[in-house]
Amino acid sequence: MKKIEAIVRPEKYEQVKDALCEIDVKGITVYQVMGCGHQKGRLENVRGVEVDLEMNRKIKFEIVVSTEEWAEKTIEAIQKTACTGEIGDGKIFVYDLDNVIKIRTGERGIKAI
Repeated sequence: MKKIEAIVRPEKYEQVKDALCEIDVKGITVYQVMGCGHQKGRLENVRGVEVDLEMNRKIKFEIVVSTEEWAEKTIEAIQKTACTGEIGDGKIFVYDLDNVIKIRTGERGIKAI
């Protein structure tokens, strides 16, 4: 089992969500997050005053898949959809998952996904 975390631009949320639905990914958790990478923030006008914002708004997707093949399909869909070619497109993190337990039934492993 694999856990995929993808941090993408907020304006790419709908497109990434739709791309994941198109490849039949069922379970998705989404967060609004803030962070910065190499670009170290941006200048933005707030009430007519230019402000240096160190943290950028991003969307974080968390997805758990059962196999390496599903992980690759999921990663490809996210990368293809979220890429603008500009700094700040985001990152995809992939983790091995030891176990998953469904709280309601107590099922474990792939059955819990």
